[in-house]
Amino acid sequence: MPRRRDGLLLMGAECCGGEQPTVPAVLPTDEPAGRWWQVRELQLAAVAAVLLAVGWGLGRAGQVTASGTVTLLSALVGAYTFVPGAVRNLLKGRIGVGTLMTIAAVGAVALGQFTEAAMLGVLFSIAEGLEEFAITRTRRGLRALLDLVPRTATVLRDGRELSLPPEQLQVGDLMVLRPGERAATDGVLRNGRTVLDLSAITGESMPVEAGPGTTVHAGAINGGGAIEVEVIALAADSSLARIVHIVEQAQERKGTGQRLADRIAKPLVPGIMVLAAVIAVAGSLLDDPRTWLERALIVLVAASPCALAISVPLTVVAAIGAASRSGALVKGGLAVERLGRVRMVALDKTGTLTANRPRVIEVLTTSGAGREQVLQVAAALEARSEHPLAAAILAQAPAIAAAADVEAVVGAGLTGIVDGRTVRLGRPGFVDPGLLNSEVVRLQEAGCTVVVVEDGTTIGAIAVRDELRPEAAQAVASLRRLGMNVAMLTGDNERAARALAAQAGIDQVHADLRPQDKAALITRLRPGTGGVAMVGDGINDAPALATADVGVAMGAMGTDVAIETADVALLGEDLRHLPQLLGQARSARRIMLQNVGLSMAIIGVLIPLAAFGVLGLATVVFVHELAEVIVIGNAVRAAKPTTLPPGGMGTVSPATPGTTTLTVTAKRA
Repeated sequence: MPRRRDGLLLMGAECCGGEQPTVPAVLPTDEPAGRWWQVRELQLAAVAAVLLAVGWGLGRAGQVTASGTVTLLSALVGAYTFVPGAVRNLLKGRIGVGTLMTIAAVGAVALGQFTEAAMLGVLFSIAEGLEEFAITRTRRGLRALLDLVPRTATVLRDGRELSLPPEQLQVGDLMVLRPGERAATDGVLRNGRTVLDLSAITGESMPVEAGPGTTVHAGAINGGGAIEVEVIALAADSSLARIVHIVEQAQERKGTGQRLADRIAKPLVPGIMVLAAVIAVAGSLLDDPRTWLERALIVLVAASPCALAISVPLTVVAAIGAASRSGALVKGGLAVERLGRVRMVALDKTGTLTANRPRVIEVLTTSGAGREQVLQVAAALEARSEHPLAAAILAQAPAIAAAADVEAVVGAGLTGIVDGRTVRLGRPGFVDPGLLNSEVVRLQEAGCTVVVVEDGTTIGAIAVRDELRPEAAQAVASLRRLGMNVAMLTGDNERAARALAAQAGIDQVHADLRPQDKAALITRLRPGTGGVAMVGDGINDAPALATADVGVAMGAMGTDVAIETADVALLGEDLRHLPQLLGQARSARRIMLQNVGLSMAIIGVLIPLAAFGVLGLATVVFVHELAEVIVIGNAVRAAKPTTLPPGGMGTVSPATPGTTTLTVTAKRA
């Protein structure tokens, strides 16, 4: 069924000889609600079926001429759903499934088999209509994302409140969000405190507390009092618009299974036509030409690869739609297939297993140095760093000028000049902890990351700890129930890594890794696993994400790098979405294999039965279209999103200056 619907190619372009699909700039929002009786193909099929029944009744009443006329009209109405398109493609030099069906329908009419031609038209139209209905259903989640953007937004300009459409918002505008209103684009909360409902975007049911400085994403619902949000992105460039664009692009990417279906279908269509011609000519030389011409037409229908052509693409679209409704962006069929084969999950520590909100736990000093001196030197080196540990140190230190000539030693630490003196900060080993070694070991065994500060000599050490996500242990347990092996990869020291891994229930720990080390380790983990998924923040983990069979970016609602680097992006901060996604992908891959297997089996059985006259045209049409209906129904199952397990997720309170506070709210099952 080689037709394009809103940028989605429903079967391989190669099979149909059609042009390559294009992605629409904006998804249509004025489509019908998706009721089955609104589908044009089903409406025409119903009309054709009524006419066929009337023709059968007239025949039973002895009205032969009237019966033949009405039955022929039924065949014409049914054929109207596919014949015009097939003729247009044929004039452009393209052949496909519609071509086969058109030849079969015209041939049946020419041979006077009006009833068989009418049945072909009715059943093929029903299959077409069900496919249309299935596509509409699987895309509702994506259209729902567009509906999250309000029709108008209230902004403050020149001291006045104005109501504007989202596309007229400008960067720097101050949006006013009243209780229950949605954000029209991305912004930063400037005035007021509230709770934000992100469930429709990230799939997380727990509201998130927000205060001045909190990022507010497009589509977020204000669940508290009125707030003022400064616009930081045009509506067309918002995180929500990027999500829609990514999903649109993902629907065009082909997985290996989809390419397999294309490779089979591409030579199959002309091959079927050659086979039918050979049957007609060879049979006519040996027997009654009419009989073998009929069999050749039946072979055309029997070998039509309709079900094969839609088996994988429809499943992919359904699976991607289900993932988007569950807070994940999956970039195409290849990612869906690979996710379904994953048996090893490698988790980064910072920002994935932890909340990426570290805080200073303890400051160690040597004799002759004070706590403030240690913090000042560390803050001077970290002043311009964007590393999470830097934020924790800067939150505890007074405002200070940045050090000069700061150089980063990858995977080790920093060096710089403060008041003419060379100072260093870094992990034990890069900077010798000296007399503080036993205390450093104690803090590392407690799960802290420790950096040692040197100002000529070692003057102290700072222990920073990033707490485990409240749902991390539950997510790891869910991965194990899926049969996954779980490993933790981190650049942190061995002691701190193992302490945190033990809390999460992870036994396999790889620590002291630089970015390139993580990528190399992914390669070593791959053999015999069936596939490795790397889960990280999409920035310093980019090499590992690119090396893994599937790269998964965690918490990518506002991170361009994460979305671009990874094959999959989890939009929210709830790690339980990972086992949920892997379970969905495994189910989708199983459905793909079922559909391809059934499609090939049907073709393999029907061709010889049709060629030797065991089955007539009406029977072949019925069996073939029934198989297509089964494939469509099976593919739609992939559109059903799974629910998150109860419990385990907390909410994060916005930080006030100088502190980082994690408030864990238990979620009732």
